[in-house]
Amino acid sequence: MEGRARLYTRARGPSIYNRRETPTTHCSSSRTRRCFLGVAYLRSSTMDNESRAVQLNGNKVRGQTGGNSRRQNSPGVGGGAGPTKAASRRQRWDVRPSEMANNTLNPIRAIVDGMELTPNPDKPMISLSIGDPTVFGNLPTDNAVLQALKDAIDSQQYNGYAPSVGYLKSRQAVASFYSCPEAPLEAEDVILASGCSQAIDLAISVLCNPGDNILVPCPGFSLYKTLAVSMGIEVKLYNLLPEKSWEVDLQQMESLIDERTSCMIVTNPSNPCGSVFSEEHLRKILQVASRRCVPVLADEIYSDMVFPGCSCPSMASLSTDVPVLSCSGLAKRWLVPGWRMGWILIHDRNDVFGSKIRQGLLKLSQRILGACTVVQGALESILNNTPQGFYDSTVGFLKTNSEICFNELNAVPGLNPVMPSGAMYLMVGIDMDHFPGFKDDVDFTQQLVTEQSVFCLPASAFEYPNFFRIVVTVPEEMMVEACGRIRDFCRRHHRPRSRNGNNLDQ
Repeated sequence: MEGRARLYTRARGPSIYNRRETPTTHCSSSRTRRCFLGVAYLRSSTMDNESRAVQLNGNKVRGQTGGNSRRQNSPGVGGGAGPTKAASRRQRWDVRPSEMANNTLNPIRAIVDGMELTPNPDKPMISLSIGDPTVFGNLPTDNAVLQALKDAIDSQQYNGYAPSVGYLKSRQAVASFYSCPEAPLEAEDVILASGCSQAIDLAISVLCNPGDNILVPCPGFSLYKTLAVSMGIEVKLYNLLPEKSWEVDLQQMESLIDERTSCMIVTNPSNPCGSVFSEEHLRKILQVASRRCVPVLADEIYSDMVFPGCSCPSMASLSTDVPVLSCSGLAKRWLVPGWRMGWILIHDRNDVFGSKIRQGLLKLSQRILGACTVVQGALESILNNTPQGFYDSTVGFLKTNSEICFNELNAVPGLNPVMPSGAMYLMVGIDMDHFPGFKDDVDFTQQLVTEQSVFCLPASAFEYPNFFRIVVTVPEEMMVEACGRIRDFCRRHHRPRSRNGNNLDQ
């Protein structure tokens, strides 16, 4: 204890940090020393009767060694007279989950886990619900990506800890890859993260306090709400319009903004819609943000996965006064979601973020010490050496599958697919009036599994009922088979409108 007491002693002032007491002298057979370690009070004694009590922030934990701990002053033990300090000690276990844990809910898991999914045993299962392009093995990453990782491993230079924001060389590689004259970047503008999801987590955490609110697209990626609500942040949903290829309802979006709005999240291209905003529409969104002085969190994980004929400029490249935190990563474009490599690009404008947001991101990144170091070591080679043909092949496949799915389902009575322009998804509307046998999209998709062994994610998971989302990364022949089964299912359950328009012909 003597050495430990000296370790925590501070020299300045008569505070509890340097308060020490001398040993007691009334008992020569034992020695007791006391010291105050921060707000911790530690008492130790020797011989057979040894007990320890540690009080931290008002909570006491009691431990015992030996068989004769001194408890004569405890109420109800050994006839002690009256309450003493020991009476306030906890006498039973009471361990509870934190409020953050209790407030954390993944809407997709909440809905899917509550569904009764029993596939038809006579038909092999086709899952169109998982946003992982590697599931079926038909979309492998490029050999250049694999070789970059092998080289990083073989070098044995990336086995230790990296700076929490990432290796400088890796951050510079990302900055060089995404920098453009309209939105220049340097290494200091890049924060590496454990996947795009952690990048989004960091961005929300640095911009928002409990009681604030954020604007989130509807339908939109469910993680935004999962993260925000767990932090005590209110989520306000702005509408995307399927009749306008999922453009933002700008007037409704602006009506949601108040003094506690700390950021708006813009997902482009969209998950779950597969839509791609035009440059003109992006500028209109930025005008709303500019008028109301709201920074933008741009989720651009699919930014380069757009179909031929479409363009997808970054939000930052169009912004003159709105600061943007752009989140992206390797997961989708390079088809390696399990490698968990993401980043935040800090695009400040007029020094709105200043040094405090950067420092905040640095501090938050230190909670888990950043992204996988081996992948960081491969990052420069991945970005610089992946051939354009690999990207083109992936996008071409997604476009072909999207067209197959759209054309097949567009001919099915009661379904209203919306043709995507990028990403990996297609949304399909269900005219529930024509399917009176089902309560909602959850019931519809559950029965689709039971009868046809095809699982599509009900859009209630994205807070957009009476739609379902299809992931278009499955092999082409599987997509054709799945669409055929969906067609057969709908033909069986569809009921046309009656002539008077009020009821359905049964």
